[in-house]
Amino acid sequence: MGETFHNDAHIAVLSFPFSSHPMPLLMLTRRLSAAAPDVMFSFFGTAESNGPIFRNNDKGLQNLKSYDVDDGIPENYVFTGKRQEDIELFMEATPNNFKKGIEVATMDRGRKITCVMSDAFWWFSGDIAEEMEVPWWAVWLGGDCSLSTHVYTDLIRSTIGVGPNAIAGREDETIDFIPGMSMVPFQDLQDGIILGNLESVFARMLHRMGQMIPRATAIVINTYEELNPTIIKDLKSKFQNCLSVAPFTLNYLPQTDLDTTGCLSWLDKQKPSSVAYISFGTVGALPPHELGALADGLEASGTPFLWSLKDNQKEQLPDGFLKRTKERGLIVPWVPQLRVLQHMSVGVFITHFGWNSVLESILAGVPMIGRPIFGDHQINGRFVSDVWGIGVRIDNGVFTKDGVKKGLDLVLFNEERKKIMEKVQAFKEVAKKAIELNGSSTRNFSTLLEMVSTT
Repeated sequence: MGETFHNDAHIAVLSFPFSSHPMPLLMLTRRLSAAAPDVMFSFFGTAESNGPIFRNNDKGLQNLKSYDVDDGIPENYVFTGKRQEDIELFMEATPNNFKKGIEVATMDRGRKITCVMSDAFWWFSGDIAEEMEVPWWAVWLGGDCSLSTHVYTDLIRSTIGVGPNAIAGREDETIDFIPGMSMVPFQDLQDGIILGNLESVFARMLHRMGQMIPRATAIVINTYEELNPTIIKDLKSKFQNCLSVAPFTLNYLPQTDLDTTGCLSWLDKQKPSSVAYISFGTVGALPPHELGALADGLEASGTPFLWSLKDNQKEQLPDGFLKRTKERGLIVPWVPQLRVLQHMSVGVFITHFGWNSVLESILAGVPMIGRPIFGDHQINGRFVSDVWGIGVRIDNGVFTKDGVKKGLDLVLFNEERKKIMEKVQAFKEVAKKAIELNGSSTRNFSTLLEMVSTT
């Protein structure tokens, strides 16, 4: 290719248009597009995914535009109710739907694509970029610990074996043959690495990604370098440009961040560090009996609480719970999470250990009580509780009335709280430093921005 001037740059952003993935990728893209107004950004996802995330955003960013790609769902298709059915249908339509979208965007904007930036899940983006003779940047929305397990999947399998029989009686042995993972037991590995259906579309995609990702021109990770320096050092030795620029959601204050449910004004009336904030993310849902146990534990402990719970799950709460706790509890369908966590009255975050939630909790200096649900939650929780000591995992990974009471006592009232709070505050300082003017996240973002302007 001939010489390319920065104002001819056009970056194709390929999102994984499911669960909580599109929003952090869009937030990173927004930061880049605001800082590089001459560069065009075309963001690709399904109509269902793009619609809500672009509705309140990007009125002022002329250089950022969304394009809908085919969702892979045949006309008049009747869903069978199988888990991840919509994802599998979409994956069958890839990469051709993205290629078509890129053709449309190129024609529409009159500018060739000069770089492909994708959710790291889409390993085939490397092939698309290669065909176009442009760089591929893979964006990993989780933590470095979970990325490392995917990069090392082949080694893990050949060392441990696969299937329940391979680890029977060895569940607590750790993957200490991987840098920075000496406290992670076999049983914490994500489904699809050594346990679960290794041949599922999802497991195969992540396995292939782990093999492909070292080919990327840059890997952008949603973490602070200082959280796991050993893992980052190891990944840097494997990747061309390994850039930690957490949090992607740093500048995320769209109109929807307004206090539409009144939860912030409710928090204003509570005592400092007294409230338990509860949320299990956009996708995670607890089984009904655990939802009931969590409610019973909250009621028995007497702790004030703010609970982000969808209306259709409220009916699973114990009879009379809402009435009995209305003086000290508030349940709303949505909250501006970062602002809630940063509120002085919030003392603990009851969470699923989703990566965005973990990062936001660290940035706000709030300890966690966690109950992993799926994916990387288990390994994230291990780092929160055992490696960093800034929270606890619920006993046996299942909510019981006594387990909830015990967790709240430990994190809010016992002697243990002092130790946890000291560690949480130390990690908060690390996170704040990383995003300051000369911090690691800021420096890495500047490096990425330089790459944007020279593609």
